[in-house]
Amino acid sequence: MTEKRWAGRAAGRVQGVGFRAFVQQTAQAAGFTGWVRNMSDGTVTMEVQGPEEKFSALDTAIREGNAWIGVESLDWEPLPAVPEEATFEIRR
Repeated sequence: MTEKRWAGRAAGRVQGVGFRAFVQQTAQAAGFTGWVRNMSDGTVTMEVQGPEEKFSALDTAIREGNAWIGVESLDWEPLPAVPEEATFEIRR
């Protein structure tokens, strides 16, 4: 499998609703590493790294969220992979 990395920015009802923990759990379950962080403008940024073949499913899961989350937009840009990254963390 080919490891790829993407930077994402989500907007909508994504702060104060457990979105960062949801992204962390969903990404880890799919075999991704990276991080997620709230921004002062109300958006959430993240970097995810993992199997290119599973990225589309991860994107869909994050967009769908859960009953509390309401993602209105989610934009991704490719990044260089980070060698030997082993965790997915919630950053402050």
